[in-house]
Amino acid sequence: MQGFSRILMRGLLAGALLAGVSQAATAEMVLNAGNSQEPESLDIHRSSGVSEANIQNDLFEGLLTQDAKAQPIPGAAESWTVSDDGKTYVFKLRADGKWSDGTPVTAGDFVFAWQRLLDPKTASPYAYFIDQVVNAKEIRLGTKPADTLGARAVDDHTLEVKLLGPTPYFLATLTHHATFPLSKANVDKFGNDYVKPGDMASNGAYMLAEAVPQSHVKLVKNPEFHDAANVKIDTVRYFVTEDVDSELQRFKAGELDYTYTLPNQQIPDLKQTMADQVRIVPYIGTYYYTVNTTHEPWKSHPELRRALSLAIDRDVMVAKITQGGELPAYTFVPPGMSNFAPWESKDAKETQSQRDAEAKELFAKAGYGPDHPLTVEISYNTSENHKKIAVAIGAMWKQKLGVDTTLTNLEWGTMQSALRKKEYKDFGRTSWIGDFDDPSNFLDLFRSTAGEQNYPAYANPDYDKLMDAAVVEADPAKRGQLLAQAEQLFFTDQPIIPIYYYTSKRMLSPAVKGWQDNVLDNHLSRWLSVER
Repeated sequence: MQGFSRILMRGLLAGALLAGVSQAATAEMVLNAGNSQEPESLDIHRSSGVSEANIQNDLFEGLLTQDAKAQPIPGAAESWTVSDDGKTYVFKLRADGKWSDGTPVTAGDFVFAWQRLLDPKTASPYAYFIDQVVNAKEIRLGTKPADTLGARAVDDHTLEVKLLGPTPYFLATLTHHATFPLSKANVDKFGNDYVKPGDMASNGAYMLAEAVPQSHVKLVKNPEFHDAANVKIDTVRYFVTEDVDSELQRFKAGELDYTYTLPNQQIPDLKQTMADQVRIVPYIGTYYYTVNTTHEPWKSHPELRRALSLAIDRDVMVAKITQGGELPAYTFVPPGMSNFAPWESKDAKETQSQRDAEAKELFAKAGYGPDHPLTVEISYNTSENHKKIAVAIGAMWKQKLGVDTTLTNLEWGTMQSALRKKEYKDFGRTSWIGDFDDPSNFLDLFRSTAGEQNYPAYANPDYDKLMDAAVVEADPAKRGQLLAQAEQLFFTDQPIIPIYYYTSKRMLSPAVKGWQDNVLDNHLSRWLSVER
């Protein structure tokens, strides 16, 4: 009996070990990500924030997508050709491209989605994004019908796109969520409810499983995705983490595999105590305050707008407040962007004392001072980081110009609505993160026809003319000069106050593999894995 028991025990142990190996091999791989604010919408045409884009990039795939380093690579299109004049693109869609419901992704789905993007009824903040396509601007402004768009389905797997002029950055724009396809059949069936779990058909690496308000969005692997065999992570959970201090604590507790950002005041300590998990990387983006020029005193007083800009000590801001390696910003286009003729603002060359002296002169010229004080309001979306920046700026304005500042904290969706509808009182905290490496991505925001994302309601015909000339200029050097001239004119008018150029700031668990730092800070989950 004893010998038999030993044999039996060995068999049971071997079976248990084999079962354990089997369970390990089939264990669900889960990624838990901090994602800042509650998504405004998962509709690819009705959102504009980074937190929404992070999720949409996992759910959908454009004609092109991004690799782990955020470089454009073939996506839903496996190949394309470009005409000699650079104005006609023909995309060949991959034969194995499918929606998550098993139906094929067609060229008609792209045409349908782009027409929906441009439809004035959609009211997309990114409607201007494909203005380089023939008749796109006229369609979104309501002067031409949707079927005149310079994009047509030659057949189910061939999409032809005609542009107004050679556009060196066009392919890079096709990795952006505004240009993603939508299943026409699915949207026809569910309407705007297509964004709900169970109703959404997606063509990316993941499908939408849950969307719990103020908690998380859960994605699961899409078995119909053309590269599903190489997607390692089974489930991605994007958590709402507006409270940056709480987000950091959740990371330390192992609840998150990476954070959306870091609490500014804790960065110096984190660099000392958890240096191997801190990721601070240059980021193509500008943090700025928009000025509401739809009413006085901002409408008629560019010198007043400039005075308040000059009075902000940006060197103190990045050294003492943000502390994440950011650079002081005196222009809107971040340094180092391609296809641009860099220029240096006069303000950047001066000392802060010189800037302060000019600020006081301009403030008095606008009619303000001890006998005529100015009170302003800064609106910002919920974040301790944004609050501390606003408090610091208010203190600088008070000390140097005697300005009284009130702060208004708004939830993300409310803040976005206030900016788009020009319902913020004086100054609105916002930012622009580059969608692709070209200055037009920043400067197009302020065309008079740009729509809702022109938060200051800036309108200057001379600016528009320079931007229009850049669209059709084939010489890259001349185009870069036109864009630089446009930005210089823009800052003569001073409808915004740039504060700093971003860095991306995260905590990243050593368990996450495949992460590649990049200036767009885009990290599609399909390229990652988690080894716990």
